[in-house]
Amino acid sequence: MRSVMVQIPNTPTSADVARLAGVSRATVSYVLNNTRSVRISEPTRRRVHEAARELGYVPHAAARSLRAGHSRMVLMPAPTFPVGPLYSRFLDELQSALGRLDYTVVQHGTVGLQGDEAARAWAELRPVAVLVPGVGLGPRGVAVLKRAGARAVVTLGPDRVDGAHALLADHDIVGQCAGAHLYARGRRRVGVVVPEEPGLEVFSAPRLAGVRQALRGTAATVTELPLAYTEESAAELAARWRESGLDAVFAYNDEYAMLLMRALQDEGLRVPEDVAVVGADDLMLGRLLRPRLSTVRIELPSGRDLAELVDRAVHEPGGEPEVREVLGASLVHRASS
Repeated sequence: MRSVMVQIPNTPTSADVARLAGVSRATVSYVLNNTRSVRISEPTRRRVHEAARELGYVPHAAARSLRAGHSRMVLMPAPTFPVGPLYSRFLDELQSALGRLDYTVVQHGTVGLQGDEAARAWAELRPVAVLVPGVGLGPRGVAVLKRAGARAVVTLGPDRVDGAHALLADHDIVGQCAGAHLYARGRRRVGVVVPEEPGLEVFSAPRLAGVRQALRGTAATVTELPLAYTEESAAELAARWRESGLDAVFAYNDEYAMLLMRALQDEGLRVPEDVAVVGADDLMLGRLLRPRLSTVRIELPSGRDLAELVDRAVHEPGGEPEVREVLGASLVHRASS
């Protein structure tokens, strides 16, 4: 039986990069680790990066973590709620901004784990920072993460958690905008869509509360409308619409608004003459509908600003946690209301 000798190429090292670039190994380390305390000229940086690309050199993450005293991993637990286009764009912007700051962003799914139990699973990966969307994390979970080496824990949700930086996103304001607009347009019997998809209640409940708050003390009524994201469910709701007497609907977001508006029109109801419709998120598809969809434009925090907050917290781990109100909302009036 013949044997074949296979030569495995040597793995390139930082010394190889240094020789090709004509610099010291220390300079290679400073450039590839983005060390801020050492000034390196731009031409030298380019030579080092070009040499690393030519050789296929990739820094050893574990070794780099040992030198720095911490990892460069930012862990983002996968959201437990369905993610729409608006939130997806925000996540993309945030990951890009963190990448430019030389962090590695890792999304982590913790199926079946919640709160402090999930925090222990995240801590096993030894991230330098954790960005937690939604609710569920408590002070104990924050403490577990910090003991495991996380220098920054940032929550994005309606409430702050002791020990963590908090980006407060209260969706009441979204419902308030929609409710105030419909009332100003003369609507007095307002329905509010409450999606039946698991996980969305963290947004739908405050939006419903916001509509109630906007109409409190007026003669207007608010009716909760459970709705699954299916054509069949929308058709069933539209078939009962006339007997409900409702003259307006805040449909939770643009996707539910488009689904329901089509069902209402199929049932022979006119928008906005018979039913005024308002969505949320200001998706481009809403502008392509006829009639064009009125919506609540939601302003999420800048991904770049959040990345800078993470970076600052990593470099100043003993600082006081920051708390910011980050959710803005404004009504965009179009033909559907």
